[in-house]
Amino acid sequence: MNEKYLKMLKAMLSGSVTSIEVFFLTLLFALPFALVVASGRMSKNRIVSRTTNGFLLVIRGTPLMLQLLVVYFGPGLFFNYLRSIGCDVSLKWERFPAAITAMVINYSAYFAEIYRGGIESIPKGQYEAGKVLGFTSSQTFFRIVIPQVIKRIVPAMGNEVITLVKDTALVSVIGVGELLLVAKERQSAMFSFMPLLVAGVFYFVMNAAVSFAFIRLEKKLSYYS
Repeated sequence: MNEKYLKMLKAMLSGSVTSIEVFFLTLLFALPFALVVASGRMSKNRIVSRTTNGFLLVIRGTPLMLQLLVVYFGPGLFFNYLRSIGCDVSLKWERFPAAITAMVINYSAYFAEIYRGGIESIPKGQYEAGKVLGFTSSQTFFRIVIPQVIKRIVPAMGNEVITLVKDTALVSVIGVGELLLVAKERQSAMFSFMPLLVAGVFYFVMNAAVSFAFIRLEKKLSYYS
């Protein structure tokens, strides 16, 4: 194989690893955090529910690319202002942690609404059945409600996770060397469309794997039907 193509594949493999890291770390932190956000959204405390709803409106109403820029550049600008008024503070904010933070905040908002829809779709009779069986509120929620919620939200979660695969490309806006950024750099160096084609194949394969995993998960949970 031509040496330039070997270099291209090596560089893109490195970018693919970064994309996969962004994908899995976003899921790892966003899924549990979204449950906290959903709880706040459904809280009977008006201050908590309204504050959470405001958070969801802002995050879901602004582009992810803008959120990445704000999370990466915002703290630096704020600390620069503090130094300008005499405060002795410093901040070193790396690109990769900033990207993960912005991605987690964004996707937790979308996952939270999916959770909320699933939880609120469960009939009240399920909670009453838990009480009859002698379960506490938390036991009823985790043993009776959550398994049914998971079954109901799998299709919607699958769509969001597939979108996440493609959205990993957006972290390049703050200079994180993920797959698409590497592909663009190699395209410029090689004057060839091949790097972008390889990147497209990667995203397709990863989305196909995610789709297959969710199809298997739906079949596994079919006993709740």
